[in-house]
Amino acid sequence: MTSASIDAPGSAPPAPLTRAPRISVVIATLNGAAGLQRALDSIAEQTYPDVEVVVMDGGSRDGTVDILRRNASHLGYWESSPDSGIFNAWNKALDHVTGDFVCFLGADDWYAAPDVMARMADAIVEDGAQHRVYYGHMDKYQQDGGVYHVRERRWGRTRRRRFRRGVMVPHPAALHDRTAFDEFGRFDESFRIAGDYEFLLRVLKQGRAAQLVDVVVVNMTAGGMSQQPRNRLTTVREVYRARYKQGVTTRPAWRSPGLYRTLAQTWVKYRLRPAIRAAGARLNDGIAPGPGPRQGAA
Repeated sequence: MTSASIDAPGSAPPAPLTRAPRISVVIATLNGAAGLQRALDSIAEQTYPDVEVVVMDGGSRDGTVDILRRNASHLGYWESSPDSGIFNAWNKALDHVTGDFVCFLGADDWYAAPDVMARMADAIVEDGAQHRVYYGHMDKYQQDGGVYHVRERRWGRTRRRRFRRGVMVPHPAALHDRTAFDEFGRFDESFRIAGDYEFLLRVLKQGRAAQLVDVVVVNMTAGGMSQQPRNRLTTVREVYRARYKQGVTTRPAWRSPGLYRTLAQTWVKYRLRPAIRAAGARLNDGIAPGPGPRQGAA
C-alpha cells in the first residue's frame, strides 16, 4: 500500500457561526513596494465592513515602510523586522489577527472586486461555517499582459484526488477558519515554498473540510516564488515531503519513483528546454556559442 486516504476521519467540524464573520487579511512582504499599494487599496475598497489587515514586512529597503506608514490608519497591525521566510512571517502575523477567518494575500496580488469579501462572508454564514476552508477562483496575470482564468473544482472526489497528488487549492483565494491554527498547528517553517500545501494537508483530512464558493476572489501576478523556474525543483521535492509527512503516501520522498520522474520532467521543462532555446536564439543572431578558429590559422 503506497497511499492513505485524505478523507481519513479527523476532528469534529468547527462550531456553527451564527453571525457575520470577521475576516483578517495577512500580507507578508519583502521589498514589495511596487504592488503593495494596489493590494492595500483593493482591501480598503471592500464593501464588507469587518475586515482587518495585518502586514508583516521582512525589513524592506525599497519604500515599503513608507507605504505602510501612509496607510497605518487602515491597518490593524504592521511591523518591519527581519524574518526567516514567508511562513515565519505568516506565523508571526497569526499572533495579531483577531478575525474568525484568515486569508493570505500576496503583496503583488489584489482582490478582484469590491464585493469579494461580502460574497465570501455570505457563503460562510449560509453554510453555518461548517467547513475549515472556503476557496474561490482566481485570475492569473502573466508578464506579457495575458490573463489565465483559474476556475476551481468543487471539493468532491475529483478535487480531493488532485489535491492529494499535489495540485494546490488557490491559497490567495482561500479563507481559513482561524481555530484550525490552534487545533492543527501553524505553518511548518522548515518548508521554504510548500508550507501552505503541507498545512492544508493537515487540515483537509475531513470529508467536509473545504468548500468552493463560485466567486473570482483574487487577481494574482504570475511569477511568484513557487512559479519561478529556479524554484520548481524545490517545490516538487517539498510537495513530496509534505505528502509523506501527512501520510498521503507511505514512501519517503527519496524512495518514490514518482518524485524522480517528476524532477526529471521539471528539469527538462524549466532548465534544459530554455537552455536549448537560448542557444538556438544565439545561433540565429549569428553569435557563436564558443570561440571560433583564429584568423590566419593554418
